[in-house]
Amino acid sequence: MIKVLNVRQIAAFKLELDFSDHTQGVFDAATYLASRTGPLLDKLRDETYFSRFFIDAGALCWPNGLEISPAKVHELANLHAAA
Repeated sequence: MIKVLNVRQIAAFKLELDFSDHTQGVFDAATYLASRTGPLLDKLRDETYFSRFFIDAGALCWPNGLEISPAKVHELANLHAAA
């Protein structure tokens, strides 16, 4: 089972993630949010709120209860081998 091990914000709505399969990737949340709606996602459109991300049990999370599974983030991220 894949997990998110580390996450860093590298630009507005862009996160660089380290995964348990020794890959790294960039998750472009602006693209993700552009095609989705919902009350939990709406808060993430605020850049200040978006930056409150954290990892819980290997998933990418926000304080409002939104959790993006590690498998989904891995699928959506532009991946490359970790250095």
